[in-house]
Amino acid sequence: MEWIVFWIVIGVVVAVAGAVAWGRRYFRHEIDRAKRIRRANDYGKQ
Repeated sequence: MEWIVFWIVIGVVVAVAGAVAWGRRYFRHEIDRAKRIRRANDYGKQ
């Protein structure tokens, strides 16, 4: 029984890590754009 739980946990960790890696690769441009917008907004508030 413990092995089933172990493999489920490992599978979830691998799936999350893979999703994050895939998202960073394909959405890097959008992430950089959002950071620039956020920085511009923060600079305007000061």
